[in-house]
Amino acid sequence: MEKQDSNVEQKEVFKKGFFKKVWYSITKIEKYPEMATEGLGKAFSYLCKIVAILAIVLSIWMTYETYNLIKQGVDYIQNEFPEFSYKDGILQVDSQEPIILEGQNNPLGKVIIDTNTTSEEKIDEYLNSINQDTGIVILKNKALIKNSSTLGEISYDYKQALEELSITEFNKTDLINYASSGQIYTVYISVFITMFVYTFVMYLMTTLWYVLAIGIIGYITALILKIKMRYVAVFNMSVYAITLSILLNIIYLVVNMITTFDMQYFQVMYIAVATIYLIAAIFIIKSEFIKKQAELIKIAEAQAIIKKEMENEKGEEEDRNKDTGKEEKKDEEEKNENDKKDKKDKGIDSEPEGSNA
Repeated sequence: MEKQDSNVEQKEVFKKGFFKKVWYSITKIEKYPEMATEGLGKAFSYLCKIVAILAIVLSIWMTYETYNLIKQGVDYIQNEFPEFSYKDGILQVDSQEPIILEGQNNPLGKVIIDTNTTSEEKIDEYLNSINQDTGIVILKNKALIKNSSTLGEISYDYKQALEELSITEFNKTDLINYASSGQIYTVYISVFITMFVYTFVMYLMTTLWYVLAIGIIGYITALILKIKMRYVAVFNMSVYAITLSILLNIIYLVVNMITTFDMQYFQVMYIAVATIYLIAAIFIIKSEFIKKQAELIKIAEAQAIIKKEMENEKGEEEDRNKDTGKEEKKDEEEKNENDKKDKKDKGIDSEPEGSNA
C-alpha cells in the first residue's frame, strides 16, 4: 500500500508544470531523485526552458537599448547632423571637417565620421585615437568598428551589407522618415530575434559545461559516500541544482544593466551554489538509504522474534501433546489393568459353582 502511495505521489510530481519544477528545484531538494528519473530528455528540455528565460530577458533589454539608441540618433541627425546621402555603396556627408562624437552617454564609444579621406595613414590615426573599449570610424565606402575584446577592427562594406536589405540609396530625409514610420519595428524584431538566438546558444553551451562539471563533482561525492548512481542520473540532478544559480544570474544581469553594480566573484558563487544543492541532494539520498536499511533491519529483527516465538509456541504445544499422550496411555494401561483384574475376580468366583455341578 505504501509503495502504491509513493508511485502516485511521484506521478503527481511529474505532472507538475515547468514553474512547479523551478519551485521544487529551489525549495525541495529531496525531490531531485524523483525528477531525475524522468530521464535525460526531460532534464535537457527543462534546462533549455530556463536558459530561454535568461535569453528573453537579455534580448528585451538589448532591444530596448536599440530603441533608445535609434531615438537619440534620429534626434541628433535631425537637429544637428549635416545633410548626407548614400548611393551605390558610397556615403557622402556635407562636411569638410571630420565629425567626432564621444562622451560617457554614447553607447557606441568614440565615433569618427570622415567621408572625404582615402588616406590609410589618416584612417590608422583615427583608429589609434580610439582608446576606449569600442569605437567606430565611418568612411565613404565602409565602417570600421574597433573593439578591444576582438584585438582588432571589423570592417563592414556598405554596398555588400545594404544590398542584402535591398537598399541602394537614401538621404537624411529618407532615414528620418523611415525611423519615424512603423517600418522601424521590423528592425526591433530583427534585433530581438538575433539577440535571442545568440544569447540562447551561448548561454546554453556555457550552462551545459557548468552542469557537466558539477555533475562530475556530484558523481565523485556519490562514490565517496558509496552510493551506486549512474552519471546520467547525477547529470539530471545537476540540471535542477543549477536552477537557483541561473535565476540569480538573471537578477544580476538586470541589476548590472540598470546600475553600475558589479560582483567580482559572481561566477564562483554561481558554481558554488549549484554544487552545494547537488551535494545536499546526494547526502539526502544517503540519509534515506541508511534510514531504509535501519527499517529493513528492524523488520528482519521483528520477523526473527516472531519466528522464534512461533517456534517456542510450537515446541510447547508438542510438549503438551506429548504429556497428554502419556497421560492417556497411562490411563489406558490402568484401565486395562483394572479390566484384567475384574475378569480375574469374576473367574475366581465362578469356579466353585462349576465344581458343585
